[in-house]
Amino acid sequence: MPATTETDLSHGRMTALGALRSRPLATGMPARSGIGLRAPHYREILATLPAVGWFEVHSENYFGGGQPLHYLERIRAEYPISLHGVGLSLGTTDSLDQDHLRALKTLMACIEPGLVSEHLCWSSVAGRHVNDLLPLPYTEEALAVVCAHVCQAQEALGRPILVENVSSYLQYSHSTIDEWDFIAEVAARSGCGILLDINNIYVSACNHGFDARHYLRAVPAAAVGEMHLAGFDRIAGLLIDTHGTRVADPVWQLYAEAVEIFGARPTLIEWDTDLPPLAVLLQEAATADHLLGERHAYAA
Repeated sequence: MPATTETDLSHGRMTALGALRSRPLATGMPARSGIGLRAPHYREILATLPAVGWFEVHSENYFGGGQPLHYLERIRAEYPISLHGVGLSLGTTDSLDQDHLRALKTLMACIEPGLVSEHLCWSSVAGRHVNDLLPLPYTEEALAVVCAHVCQAQEALGRPILVENVSSYLQYSHSTIDEWDFIAEVAARSGCGILLDINNIYVSACNHGFDARHYLRAVPAAAVGEMHLAGFDRIAGLLIDTHGTRVADPVWQLYAEAVEIFGARPTLIEWDTDLPPLAVLLQEAATADHLLGERHAYAA
């Protein structure tokens, strides 16, 4: 991945980034568990108003307005909302998609989310998009590109974002930086926060043979603004981050250690495939809340 001259930020951009760094990462978001908001559950949520801390949505699903946005606005009136992006492609060598950023900023103005996040990955090149979150080579060149794009996104949106570590099933032979050091450096250089996906750490650690607990200890605690939990499947000898099952016991154990290290953070139960009844998601969220309460008092 080639280097970019955009890392040589002007004085004006540095001043803007300094202002961004001074703002809290989790304004209005409770340090409790939340669940992903999915269309099959819209009406049940509005009818029952379940005792869950917050909801997360994939931002791009609401860019088109219409009925999805109508339901999101109604649920936003009752709960905090986090916007989680899957299509900005922060690691691409292309320029960031300005139409995408404008649509996201419009949605933010409507929903007033507590958190805004994206993935530390690439999913497009030369204007062509793939339906996947592809891992980056962990090199100085990739780091420069990602940091420049995170800075541009934050300036366009007028607030810090969180970047999420993705699961991976291969590693680049020319990587020179450990993944945990890479994401820590992105946060340090750009002023963004970290969305720490505990399941992704466990999946990648098993697939590549690194120590998941070392990863946790290497991440700057002050930068962690949110955590994710999800289920995985084992396919052909690899763990695959499918988001289609309950959180596995070793991931719960790793999460408990993360809470001890980082304190109480908003924690999402992700479930995107083979979507279960709402009650199952609420059960998983209650388990996360129990661990938050057991390991660390809720934030006021």
